[in-house]
Amino acid sequence: MPHESQPQHPDELDAEAVRTWSSLALAALGRAREDIDAINVYPVADADTGTNLYLTAESADRALDDAFTKVTEGTAPTSLAHAVRAWAHGALVGARGNSGTILAQLLRGVADVLGDEPAAAGTAQAGSAAAGPGERGSGALLARALTRAAEEAYAAVSHPVEGTMLTVAGAAARAGEAAGAAAGTAADVARAAYDGARAALAETPEQLAALGRAGVVDAGGCGLVAVLGALWQALSGQEPAAEPVRGRAVPVPQPADPCAQEEEGPAYEVIYLLEATEAAVGELRERLDGLGDSLVVVGGDGLWNVHVHVDDPGAAVEAGVVAGRPYRIRITHFGDERRRGRVERVQRAVVAVVPGEGLAGLCGEAGATAVLVRSGEVPAAPELLDAIRRAHAREVVLLPGGAELRAAAAAAAEQARAEGVRVAVIPTRSAVQGLAALAVHDPDGSFDEDVVAMTAAAGATRYGELAVAERQSFTSAGICQAGDVLGLIDGDVAVIGSDLAETAEAVLERMLGSGGELVTLVLGPDVADALAERLEAYVQHGHLAVDTVTYRGGRYSAPLLIGVE
Repeated sequence: MPHESQPQHPDELDAEAVRTWSSLALAALGRAREDIDAINVYPVADADTGTNLYLTAESADRALDDAFTKVTEGTAPTSLAHAVRAWAHGALVGARGNSGTILAQLLRGVADVLGDEPAAAGTAQAGSAAAGPGERGSGALLARALTRAAEEAYAAVSHPVEGTMLTVAGAAARAGEAAGAAAGTAADVARAAYDGARAALAETPEQLAALGRAGVVDAGGCGLVAVLGALWQALSGQEPAAEPVRGRAVPVPQPADPCAQEEEGPAYEVIYLLEATEAAVGELRERLDGLGDSLVVVGGDGLWNVHVHVDDPGAAVEAGVVAGRPYRIRITHFGDERRRGRVERVQRAVVAVVPGEGLAGLCGEAGATAVLVRSGEVPAAPELLDAIRRAHAREVVLLPGGAELRAAAAAAAEQARAEGVRVAVIPTRSAVQGLAALAVHDPDGSFDEDVVAMTAAAGATRYGELAVAERQSFTSAGICQAGDVLGLIDGDVAVIGSDLAETAEAVLERMLGSGGELVTLVLGPDVADALAERLEAYVQHGHLAVDTVTYRGGRYSAPLLIGVE
């Protein structure tokens, strides 16, 4: 839950004020999310700017809350520097979309100034001598932080456009600087920045033709106004106006030919985190700038968040591989996203978490929204919630595919229910159980009956997996050595072998010992088709009444997954 307390001393720029700012900003973006989504027309009319800003702020707030939680009892409280750095890092790793990526860089700019702990402390002390704790010194400090934030945001965007979130950030910084130069307190600077942002936002339709034609203000700028309003509230204790910008929720008029609009610009949005040097990122910017547009690269100190719109998503990811190590890769096709505001929600959808690109494609063919697990990474609740939202359904069946995802799935489902979506979580512990549930999914039947049938199918499926031991360790089947083939049944190691095929046969024999009608084999990316042929023959020879079906798991999948129904 967000931290909702107000600072003990209004106008004091400290760690607790940052925590309150974060909580209030998250709440403000949550209230405004749908309105901001409704006016999202630039750079792509995909109706997700409010959602992306909210998810970015949620990631930042969670990281900040963790920073406070980890402070042990009896030690000094979390410092201002520690708080802003944790907040900015959370935004960086959880940034979504163009607007969320820029918001992350704005927070990084704030952290670059407020996170300079000796300077921050010195400024506060100097201010306290003349004007009381946290007044003149912290006001000038906050003004510099807002200026640095705007400068870094402009620098992160390859081709800045006026009339956008950047324009609003720049206006807020200039207004804040003026208040700081006049010896204003931190609350004075925050109020000036908020008012400057509101005024700049109201002018964005005159600066950007796409906004003028639609009769709306910039969606990203609208979100930034909410964030700055939360800053003023955190420092002053006064609540901003509920409707700070006239016409904020004006619906976007649709063109006579929607397809004509959808064909403008690149077809895909690509986002990933990247571990790379600053020099490599400079070269990456040049490569990506030649591939597409809306390029934003934020971060530093070896970790970056990359956002770009391209027609060739593979080339964008490959550029990241050349630069360093990309991960948490998200590729979105704008064809469906642009229709989000015009298409009615479907009645029911399935969201499945799967470890493998081939399995993700298989789920997509079955009509499910897939969340791809890459190289052992476990999706967090915001990613599952994002997938539920992307399903655009009134009812959603969520298949987490692993016991370690139960808590995240439950949290995502709870939030989705609060947004009016009916969600059922089926406690699948393996991708093959998810496939079994999908096989009996009936989108036209009643929700309760569908969930019962899918739960029964998943529960009736025993699951096995083959993996290679990375080190010597104790298992339920004895001691294994690095390089041994481990055969797991229902999550426990049942067989230790040296050969993949022989170990797979031993696992199958144990799983079929209690009966079965269908064996599902999911082959990993480096496993030859010959293994599937051998196992199919093995099943047919010993169990004549059992059918076998084989799929390719694709990249990121285990060497072999086995399901027995």
